[in-house]
Amino acid sequence: MSRIDARFAELAARGRTGLIPFFTAGDPSLEAVVPVMHALVDAGADLIELGVPFSDPMADGPVIQHASERALAKGVGLARIFDWVREFRRHDTATPVVLMGYMNPVEIHGAARFGADAVAAGVDGVLLVDCPIEEIAAASPLRDAGLAQIFLAAPTTTEERLARVCAAAQGFLYYVSFAGITGADRLSTADVGERVAAIRRRASTPVAVGFGVRDAASAAAIGEFADAVVIGSALVERLAGAADADEAAERARAFLAPIRTALDTVGCFT
Repeated sequence: MSRIDARFAELAARGRTGLIPFFTAGDPSLEAVVPVMHALVDAGADLIELGVPFSDPMADGPVIQHASERALAKGVGLARIFDWVREFRRHDTATPVVLMGYMNPVEIHGAARFGADAVAAGVDGVLLVDCPIEEIAAASPLRDAGLAQIFLAAPTTTEERLARVCAAAQGFLYYVSFAGITGADRLSTADVGERVAAIRRRASTPVAVGFGVRDAASAAAIGEFADAVVIGSALVERLAGAADADEAAERARAFLAPIRTALDTVGCFT
């Protein structure tokens, strides 16, 4: 059983809603990446999404765009990200790590080489925003290497396409709560709840909900019906400008702990 599958099985057995924080690798600093990862786990993260900096992040709003720009300016690339995951794994062999990003860095690295290097470092899955179900063959070397390919679904996803996504989903299915970019503030939990319930009836994987989740209250509302909650832009915003690794880790811990507490007041819907 993969780390992702094992973690979601554990969450379901405990009736617990998963918490998945996202931050951009290399921001706010190179030295802060691994300490922030450990701090997030200490504060209650069940899985970590580590953003791969990219110059044209089409799904991301200004907060994550600027974080990518800052990380790229520091020279952050895949080799360094794999090193950080490898270092994280020295003290944490259980928490799943998913790399979230775009196909261009994968293609430049070489898909087969990317898969092998990622698995060797301790990465568990990839969420490639611009590799939809129609382009699934492009990521086959990653799946062959043992990486779970996380797919996105959205309010605009047709029933026919959703059926294909649910059939191919690995690890978990990421439901985008609205048609837009990360960091926007337009979350309608009633609409999202209905859609997620319909998806969960046909998906063979857990369903995580992201985009628009900014704080403990919105996370708890989503946690009423989702298997996991993803929170990214608000965390990236909180980390920005931290003076050093210790401050970044403390900011991460202080940000996530109240969200974990709020989620623990609701049970997962499984």
